[in-house]
Formats: sequence, C-alpha cells, structure tokens
Amino acid sequence: MQNSYKRVDAHLSSLGYCTRSEAKKFLKIQSVCVDGERVFDVTKKAYHSQITVDGQELDAERLVIIMNKPCGVVCSHSDSGVLIYSLLPLRFQRRNPKISTIGRLDMDTTGAILLSDDGALNHKLTSPKSEVIKIYEVTLAQDLRGDEAEIFSSGELLLNGEKKPLLPAKMEIITPTSVRVEICEGRYHQVKRMFGSVGNRVIALHRVSFGDFSVEGLKPSEFREVSL
Repeated sequence: MQNSYKRVDAHLSSLGYCTRSEAKKFLKIQSVCVDGERVFDVTKKAYHSQITVDGQELDAERLVIIMNKPCGVVCSHSDSGVLIYSLLPLRFQRRNPKISTIGRLDMDTTGAILLSDDGALNHKLTSPKSEVIKIYEVTLAQDLRGDEAEIFSSGELLLNGEKKPLLPAKMEIITPTSVRVEICEGRYHQVKRMFGSVGNRVIALHRVSFGDFSVEGLKPSEFREVSL
C-alpha cells in the first residue's frame, strides 16, 4: 500500500482534486486537514494517509476500478466518439498519471473492463503471459452447428492471418444462438473471429468478468473500486 510523503498541493494535484496553481484557492474553499487540523499552506508536507478533504480520506494513490462498459463507448484517450474516460468523475479524469483501460473492448462490446493509473499493473495484466481468464456472453446470428465447443477447446484453432493457434477455450451452450465463452488470451477481436472461423457471426458481445472481477450488480456506466 502506497503512503507517499509530499506537499499537500502535490497530493491534491496528482489525485485530480485541483491543479498545483489552483491549490491555494482549493484550500480556502474546501476543508483540507492534516491529522484533523485544517491547513491553508500548500507547501506543508504530509503522508497521504494523514490528509482529508471535507472529512473524507483522499482517493487511493493507486486506483483500480471495474466498469460495466456500455455499448457505443470507445476505449481510447483520443479517438472520436464517446470516450470511456468521460464516464468517470472529473477528479479521476484529471489524475496524473492518467487512468487508462487495461486492454480494450470494441465500441459495440459491453461489460467488464478494468481501468487504472498503474502502468506496471496494466502491462502485467495485458501481457499474453498473464493468461487472465475472461468470460463472455455471446449472441450469434445463426444456430450453433454442434462442433464449436470441441474446436475451441482443442488448442488447434488457427485464426485467419495468424501463425500461432489459440489456447484452449471453454464454451457453454445457453440456447442455440447464445453461449458463454471463457478465454485466457486477448487477441484482436478474438471471440468474434473464433465464431467467424466456424461460419457464424457475433451480433452481441458482453464480457461478464475479467479475472476475479465481475460486473454483476453494476448498471451500464457504473463502476466500483477494486483491490489487486
């Protein structure tokens, strides 16, 4: 657990409460306390754990959240359209370092996505070596033909344009046109391409969970902080 020791204005600016230049005004308007005593000197040094704003502890120095991403939202800092970061509180959007998604979901894919300002954690969880389990609910354009589960679990399925076969994936049939798929990779458009390889088309895709974290109970656009 981090508990850095630095100036009050440095704490506030890094966590997005205000910029360094806004800090003096922020301390006049908001009740910023160190060990319960209100402070007005932005240069005062303190540990993160000692500081409160309006009676509330500071946001975590390392933030990790899971969001139920809605359809039509883009996982990018710069693309056009509705960006996923615009769904976060302004304070989170202003954090330094920036919050980024851990991996991406297509614009039309909904469900579980982690976001963090921890670059090392992001790299770790998106590395192919991590083999993080991801579970998807898939709606198909056509009825299953019957051999998909065997093909996906074989470890021999080679996607078009790739030289390395997919790792084994699990598939649970819900209805003739809906399934639950569990994968431990994150290749480009992987689930859609898997079904394309067996002559079907994905018309709706929802990621139920990422690793140990599920979006069960979260409405679209809702998020909660998690610990890793």
